[in-house]
Amino acid sequence: MGHGPVAVSVPIRFGDDFELDPRSQRLCRAGRVLKLERIPTEILLLLIENKGELVTRDQIISRVWGEGVFLDTDNSINGAIRKIRQVLKDDPENPRFIQTVTGRGYRFIAPVVPNGSLEPEVAPAGPTATAPDSSPDAALAPAPRRKSVPWRLASLIGIAVVLIAALGAYVYSLRSRAQPQGPPARPMLAVLPFENLTGDPEQEYFSDGLTEEMISQLGDLDPSHLGVIARTSVMHYKHTGEALDRIGRELGIQYALEGSVRRDSNKVRVTAQLIQIKDQSHIWARQYDRDLNNLLALQAEIAQEIAAQIQLTLGDRRPIDAARQSSAGPQGFEAYDLYLKGRFFWNKRTGQGFQQAIDYFLQAIAKDPNYARAYTGLADSYALLGGYSTTPQTVSMPKARAAALKALELDPGLAEAHTSLALITENFDYDWGTAEKEYRRAIELNPNYATAHHWYAEFLSLQGRFPEALAESERARQLDPLSLIIAADHGVILFYARQYDASIAQFLAVQEMEPAFPRAGMVVAPYIEKHQFAEALAELKRWDDMRGEGEWAWAWRAFVYGRSGKSVQAREALAKVRQYQDRGGRTPDPMLWALIGVGDRDEAFAWFEKAYAGHSNALTSLKVNPGFDGLRSDPRFQNLMRRVGLAQ
Repeated sequence: MGHGPVAVSVPIRFGDDFELDPRSQRLCRAGRVLKLERIPTEILLLLIENKGELVTRDQIISRVWGEGVFLDTDNSINGAIRKIRQVLKDDPENPRFIQTVTGRGYRFIAPVVPNGSLEPEVAPAGPTATAPDSSPDAALAPAPRRKSVPWRLASLIGIAVVLIAALGAYVYSLRSRAQPQGPPARPMLAVLPFENLTGDPEQEYFSDGLTEEMISQLGDLDPSHLGVIARTSVMHYKHTGEALDRIGRELGIQYALEGSVRRDSNKVRVTAQLIQIKDQSHIWARQYDRDLNNLLALQAEIAQEIAAQIQLTLGDRRPIDAARQSSAGPQGFEAYDLYLKGRFFWNKRTGQGFQQAIDYFLQAIAKDPNYARAYTGLADSYALLGGYSTTPQTVSMPKARAAALKALELDPGLAEAHTSLALITENFDYDWGTAEKEYRRAIELNPNYATAHHWYAEFLSLQGRFPEALAESERARQLDPLSLIIAADHGVILFYARQYDASIAQFLAVQEMEPAFPRAGMVVAPYIEKHQFAEALAELKRWDDMRGEGEWAWAWRAFVYGRSGKSVQAREALAKVRQYQDRGGRTPDPMLWALIGVGDRDEAFAWFEKAYAGHSNALTSLKVNPGFDGLRSDPRFQNLMRRVGLAQ
């Protein structure tokens, strides 16, 4: 029997003096408030609502996360259930509250007693369209919470729980709704982090580097017929001890390669085993003892054996294209060792990390001037340095270009180098034709390179080619399911496509996993376009609480206050941004956005010229960024669009 939408405010008691208040989403025991985060609380409410009945994972996803979120939820559900059990002190092997039905879902088994009479409030059948309040105070008022339709009631007939539509996940993983439900067109393999068995934490870079090298080797081996998960996602499982079946679900893989490394001053021992996920059978296992100066040959040998075993398992006799294996490489182990150290620091994604990476890549080049991958590492470091430090684009980008071109001169088939050059020509030169050609060439050379798909998706969105951009973003996600930046940039694409609700959901989902991830702070932008100014200001305060007061936060405040009609506050925020600029602001972009917000159009165009002279990548979004809508009719804006290569 179906039930209409209802909202209930009565607390629910269960177990040993536990009480859950659906309205405040607060869990107490004997009057003491227990700490339980939002998503675990909402899942607990859903389970109680369906006491005694199986609640499937699909039901949890539909109820808690809703539609359109570009994140997987498997790990999020697992983590939420663990947190519920911890706070309830529930033993999964001998449960008193939550019973796991393996492979299907969960069942709440404890007695439940409503605390008080049942007086449900009938909720409206759908959202009510009302004219927005145009007053500034009303614009800054918190938006009302959206109510979601509850599931069928179990033993507590008539009780329904109002749930906030949670828009987050703790671990970004593969099983998002955008993923096709059928079998993959090609088998997928994950190289799990090689274990460092040296006993020396200083050697972590070596085992991590070997992991990255194996990913690269296998990714290049036969990319049309074998997909390889990117490093960002597999490194999530380092030292976690996660079960292989769970990893298989989260990454969507059919095979996993596990391994370990021991080394001393002259020798290295590598063990590797190839495992089929569906039955966790060991298809292949080997141990290799080599001199360190033969490590590159060892990696190629392992990669060839693994690919051959996968092909035999699939009953496929396609020959491996040896030409896919790059013949370029360091003449000695020292250069390669330095390259691994450089990648170790590059992956830290900090200004200091990039500087250390640059130093190691330069040392590798000094050891072997013909080592193309060291030049690509150098190009990547310089290309990203400006976004993480005070180094101007006009200083770092020419160095990035020189390194990328040198890498291509040494190895024209290096997909990473083509991708680096594409980013440079897009963000610094505004040369859209060359950038697209380079992205396409990189993907042709290595369809497994997630960064090429990721950056190409962003490129397509800046052109306004949103269906292509979203499809390319999904390809990047499949190859790197746990990447925060791929997930966050998907939110940016949705914002540019003016899908504001989906964009907000995407950003908040990333924040659920990593609250301090900077790119997810872009949620301010769709909040503004939806006139949810209170939420935008709350997000800016969250920035300040985490990272301290900053120039960008004040620029956004000027924009928010200006758009909401709070001219006095907008001017005060603009004055703060001017103070930062007077102290030597490294980029004109914050000042530009603050001026647009307060409506100083003439001065804003003066700062547009400074941004253009500094090759700011903020100008790449001129065509699609809704924040520029108020300027589009101005001839100066149209002229700027032409110069940036984005004229209609």
